[in-house]
This record gives sequence, C-alpha cells and structure tokens, in this order.
Amino acid sequence: MAYRFTDEGWDRWRFAGLGLAALLIVVVPSLLLLQISRDSVNAANWVAHTQAVSARLYILQADIRDVESAALTLSKGVESDALRQRLRRADHVADTLHELSGLVSDSPEQLVRIGRVSSMLERRMALAKEIAVTPESLRQRELIEEMTFSYPVREIAIELQKHEDELLARRIAAAHKQQRLSTIVTWSTLAAQLLLLGLVLWLLKRQIGRRTRAEQRMLQASARASSVLQTVREPIVLLDGEQRIVLHNAAFAELYGVEDDDANGQPLQSIGDGAWADDIVRQRLADVLLRGRELWDYEHEQRSVDGLVRIMLVNARRMPLPDSDDEVVLMTVSDVTLQRAVQLRVEELNRQLEGKVEQMAEVNRELEAFSYSVSHDLRAPLRHVAGFSDKLARHLGEGADEKSRHYLQVIGDSARRMAALIDDLLVYSRLGRGAMRLQAVDMQSLVADTRALLDSNLRAETGADAAVRDVHWNVGPLPVLVADENMMRQVWLNLLGNAVKYTAGREHAVIDVSAQQLPDGSQQFSVRDNGTGFDMQYAGKLFGVFQRLHKASDYPGTGIGLASVRRVLTRHGGRIWAEAQVDQGATFHFILPPPAPDAHS
Repeated sequence: MAYRFTDEGWDRWRFAGLGLAALLIVVVPSLLLLQISRDSVNAANWVAHTQAVSARLYILQADIRDVESAALTLSKGVESDALRQRLRRADHVADTLHELSGLVSDSPEQLVRIGRVSSMLERRMALAKEIAVTPESLRQRELIEEMTFSYPVREIAIELQKHEDELLARRIAAAHKQQRLSTIVTWSTLAAQLLLLGLVLWLLKRQIGRRTRAEQRMLQASARASSVLQTVREPIVLLDGEQRIVLHNAAFAELYGVEDDDANGQPLQSIGDGAWADDIVRQRLADVLLRGRELWDYEHEQRSVDGLVRIMLVNARRMPLPDSDDEVVLMTVSDVTLQRAVQLRVEELNRQLEGKVEQMAEVNRELEAFSYSVSHDLRAPLRHVAGFSDKLARHLGEGADEKSRHYLQVIGDSARRMAALIDDLLVYSRLGRGAMRLQAVDMQSLVADTRALLDSNLRAETGADAAVRDVHWNVGPLPVLVADENMMRQVWLNLLGNAVKYTAGREHAVIDVSAQQLPDGSQQFSVRDNGTGFDMQYAGKLFGVFQRLHKASDYPGTGIGLASVRRVLTRHGGRIWAEAQVDQGATFHFILPPPAPDAHS
C-alpha cells in the first residue's frame, strides 16, 4: 500500500525531526560534557594523588635521613634533646609508610615495593636506634655498615618515585586530552546549537509565511465567496437551530424588503410581513436540521412585500459551519410564479394540440380511406370505358373515319392515364398505411437495380434498331442503412426516374448520385441531373399530390411520385428538399436519421 502525505503530515514529521535533532544536540552534548567533566575531575584527582604519593615519599626519605643522622650524631657522644626528638621519628616512619601504602593501593607493583621498603625500614630503624646507644667501637661500625649496605631503601624509593612520575605524566596527558576534548565538544555543541537555532528561525519564518499566505488565501476565498453569494440573483439564507437568520444575500433582502444588516439574528417568521409564518414550512425546516432530511423543490405560496401572491420553490439541506461545531440550514428560494403560469399555459396548449393532432389523424385516416375507396371504385367504370372503347374501335374497323379514330384514341389514352393515376394513388395510400419492416438495406444495390431497370426501359422505348439515349451515371459509394427496403426502392425509382425523364432533351445526360455522413450520424443523399430544372419559387409545390411544374404533354407522369417520396422519408424520420435553376438541372437532397438503439433487421 502506498502512503500519500499531505503538507500537514510533512509538517508534523518535520517538526518531530526538528525536536529530535534539538534533543540530540542539547542533551547528548550535555551528557558528554558532564562525562568529560567527570573525567577531567578524575584526571585532576589522579594528578593530585600522584603528587601526594611523591610528597609522602619525600617525607618518608626525609624522616629516614633525620633518624639516621640523629643516631650517628648521638653515637659520637653528642647529647641534645633535639637529636633525641629526631631519633624518635623512627616510630612515625611506619605511620608514613602506612599512609603511602594506602595511597598506592591501586597499583600492585607499588604495593610490592612498599612491602619491601616496610621490611627494610623496620630493620633499619632498629639498627639506627641501636647505633645511637652504642659507643664508637668495632660493633658500631658493623651496625652502620649493616644499616647502610644490607638494607638499601634509596633504590626502592627511587623506583617508587619513578613509577609515580610516569603515572603523573600519563595522567597529566590524559587531563590535557580531556580538556581538549571538552573544548572541541563545547565549540561543536555551540556551532550545532547555532545551526539549530538558525534552522528553527528559518522554519518559523517559513511557517509564518505559509500561515500568512494561507490566511490571505482564506481572506480572498472568503471575499470571493461573499461576492458570489451577494451576486447570485437567487435568494439564499442560512438558518440556525432556532430558525434565526445567520447569513443572507442581497437577493433575499431585496425580495423580502429587509436591510442587509438588520435581518441577521431575526427569526425567519418575522421576515417579509409574515411570508414565512407557515407552521408546515417551519416544521419541514426543523426536520432538515434535526433529522438530516433534505427539502427539494417544495412549492410554497406566499404573499411578498409588494402584495403579490407568488409561488416559491424552496430547497434546503443541512450544512456544517467551517468556523464552529454548529450546523445550519442552507435554504434557497426561487420564484417560479411565471414558470408555473407558463407551464399551465403549455399544458393547456398541449391538450389543445393533442385534440388537433387527433383531429388531423382522423382526417388523414378518412382521406386515406377515401383515396383507397375512390381508387377501387373508379376501376370498374374505367374498365368499362376502356373496354367499350376497344370494342367500338373493332366494331367500326376500317369503316371509321379519321375523326372517329382520333376520338377513340383520346378515349383510350385518357383511360390509360386514369389507370396510371389510380395505380399511383393506391401506391401512395399503401405507403401511408402499411407497417414498416426495418432491416439492413444496401443503398448501393438498390441504386444499381433501379439504374438497370431504367436503362432497360430506355432500350424498350427506343426499340431494337434505334440508338439508345446517352445517359452517363456517376454513382458514388453509398452506405448500408436500417430502413424499409420496398419503400426505399420507391424513393430511388421516383428520384432516378425523374432525373432520366427530365434529361430527355439533353444530348448527353449526366446523373450524379452521392452520399455523405453528417456530424450527428445522419446520412445525406443527393441526386443531381443536368436536365430542364425548374423555378425555385414553385419548389413548395414539388412534393404535393398531383402537383406538376411541367406540362403532361412535355413530360409524362401523374404528379404523385415526389409526394410518395416525401411520405416514405417522413415515415423514416427524414426530410427532402430540392435546389434547381431553369434549364440548369436540379438536385434533390434527402436525409435519413441514424437508426434508433432498438432498431433491428
């Protein structure tokens, strides 16, 4: 698991490290100095101890010399109390030697030497006393020789002194070393403490700077929040637990006619001439604070200070205050009087529109039924007219004059045109009534099939021996869409058929078919020709039933094809329009929207 520290966490660790460093810099050197001081005192004590040993050795040697010199003088017959007193010092030599033994008790070598000196001094002092009472004789000389040569104390004393001098030198060197170490530690501690003090001052300055910048940011944020609060045109108010106003914006003061500073601390029910004197509203606000409930889009009708009855939309939720442990209610008020009036008006218009739509649907159903009925009912008399016309022509045979044959031809042509009109009307009616069968439709294949059909019709019209019209097709890549295949076939048959029909007067007819995808996913198709075109001021009549912009004698047709195209595209959620110039050709555009998410083949 990775841990992520915030600035506050780093500050805690930084100050903890700083405290630890201060502890190490202050306590450890103090303990070290205390130990060095103790070592220095010990070293000084040992120096004094060595000096005391040397002093005792000096006193011991002086006492020995005094005792021996007094004994020799007394042996010469010189009587003196001072000499007798000096001779009595032999009794104190053992005490001095005992003190010296206590001083060198830490050194086994010195104790051995002290032991040797002790045995020698005891015998030497006894010989000195005997010499003092022995008159000059051979015996006296023997005693002196024995005292001087048999018990040599001087060499041992010199060894004692030499050993103590060596100890003194070492202890003085140790004392100097402790003093130097104490000096180094003292100055190092001082430097570390100064560095620590500088670091503390730098951290304090940095912390003060950060705190100052944080306070400035807080003041700026508070000023911005206050500016936003006062700029918002929606009334906003904060309420405490007793529903007294803690804070509000200018929009609230303006709506309820209170001064900005006078409203703070006042009960909500005393604001706006009793606009909030509603027990239900106060209970709901109390539930927001006490039970943590939220009040959403609660409509409250109240009379404002201008005397108008308004519908207010109240929203409230509990919110903690950042500068205390108390919680308040944040309430926003929106005047939706106009919206409610508009909504009621829209609902009324929707009801009226639904009625109109139902009426239009009923009219369309009646028109489709009428068209279907008329189409079927007209077939019987039409068959009679066409049939009796043919029978009359056969009955007259060769005896019919030119005028009679002309009349019969007009009757036949009109009957066939009437039959075509009825067939197209039936197709138009079925396009509006039949259920759509949505599936994946390859527009490229539909256009290719339609083109092949139109080319075969052109060859059939011109005959086997006549030259076929020069029609140049430019068909771009076309997509696969979800649509009703039969209906799409009618669209292409009518649009491409019109392009072929209205380019009949061109020596080289050119027909372009293209498609492009729009940003919203829709597909836009275009059919462009270089035919006769039309005047754009009559473009609104193109897609009406039985509407024609050219004479039937110039271009055959019933005037229902483009109306059928529009009906198919409308049922697919698309649309169609045209652009043209007279004698410059025409372009028909239509758009099919992307399939719905639940569309399937």
